[in-house]
Amino acid sequence: MLSINPATGKIIREFREYTAPEVTAIVEDVQSAWLSWKETSFDYRSSLLIKAAKILRQNKEEYARLMTMEMGKLLRESMAEIEKCAWVCDFYADRGAEMLKDEVIETDASRSFVTFQPMGPILAVMPWNFPFWQVIRFAAPALMAGNAAVLKHASNVPGCALAIEHIFNEAGFPANLFRTLMIPASGVSAVISHPSIVAATLTGSEAAGSHVAAFAGKYLKKTVLELGGADPFIVLDDADLDTAVKTAVTARMLNQGQSCIAAKRFIVMDSVVQQFVSGLKSSFESLHIGDPMDPETQVGPMARPDLVDEIEQQVIRSVASGAKLVTGGHRPDRDGCYFEPTILSDVQKGMPVYSQETFGPVASVITVHSEEEAIRVANDSDFGLGGCVWTQNLKKGEEIARKVATGAIFVNGMTKSDPRLPFGGIKKSGYGRELGSYGIREFVNIKTVWIG
Repeated sequence: MLSINPATGKIIREFREYTAPEVTAIVEDVQSAWLSWKETSFDYRSSLLIKAAKILRQNKEEYARLMTMEMGKLLRESMAEIEKCAWVCDFYADRGAEMLKDEVIETDASRSFVTFQPMGPILAVMPWNFPFWQVIRFAAPALMAGNAAVLKHASNVPGCALAIEHIFNEAGFPANLFRTLMIPASGVSAVISHPSIVAATLTGSEAAGSHVAAFAGKYLKKTVLELGGADPFIVLDDADLDTAVKTAVTARMLNQGQSCIAAKRFIVMDSVVQQFVSGLKSSFESLHIGDPMDPETQVGPMARPDLVDEIEQQVIRSVASGAKLVTGGHRPDRDGCYFEPTILSDVQKGMPVYSQETFGPVASVITVHSEEEAIRVANDSDFGLGGCVWTQNLKKGEEIARKVATGAIFVNGMTKSDPRLPFGGIKKSGYGRELGSYGIREFVNIKTVWIG
């Protein structure tokens, strides 16, 4: 298992894969640790999450540099990711007990209530694009609820996977309560089938989610899936265009466009589309491509060579189908996994960039002629993760937000995850929720107690 720097193509370190007997032993150790952990108090769990947040902040630069080296994220974005991880630990440390307190319900009993009890060890299959955040946003509520965790991280961020395990150990969580498995994707099924694993959560591709859900279903184990997205960025004719364009650049280019909730389909009213595209083009062409460790860099490398190949082919096929290449569309003349910030206009149904998830720095502009058409195009997708609407009429924005089929919709703001709000999708973007009170209740036994 290799850790390769996508900015240079050079090997950082090689990691040994765990053998099947080692994996089995780890899962059994996690089960043993959980038997004691589930009896601990919320106050005790909270104190350890606060320590984890402190460790994250104290070592922010070290962890950020590790992320940037392994998957190419701009260093300043990696630093922000670590801060967000600390925030989610603090959030559940502060709010978790309240979210999971017994809920009294009046019935014909002398007393009846719902109690929320931990389930056991949960398998987390996590992606490379936010290698700390994706894991810790699962782990913080899961551990606060009294569960244990087994992590199968993406194979290109093994250093990050082991660092996260170390954070929880250093914070004082019981040994083996959170363990990382250094295994390939082919080893996931065996972990799911282990009797000690009670559920699985996956953030990743549609294909990976389908496989995990099907295999978990065979063993009647619950799953939560956060999969791909083709998020609409709807710009109405009364939008503040300067703000919309500025936000569009960040919403598309954050993490080199490698985000499930990145804005991907820019659905723009015909009366303002020319102005919007002109502003977007000017901004894209001013972005500085370079070393992600350099604070002056605005566009770093994509995470792997195959991802560059995929986004390049989506652009080539879409242009061949009639899309207009406004800017970009090529690999810059430099080493590493780089692709130019790209804008395609005149995008129509049937083109790859209309229907597929574009996981890279490519913006697809679709012109519409009415609000009704904008809603129809936004919903004309197999995905339903996030999206946003830009208008100065807030009542209209809310009306449209209610009609767009996604798990989240933002009016005059960039789609983002927030520990205070539930996060997840519908359709082929998955099911279940992370974060907020809904997220912490995904992996608990919601038990009814009736006393006569």
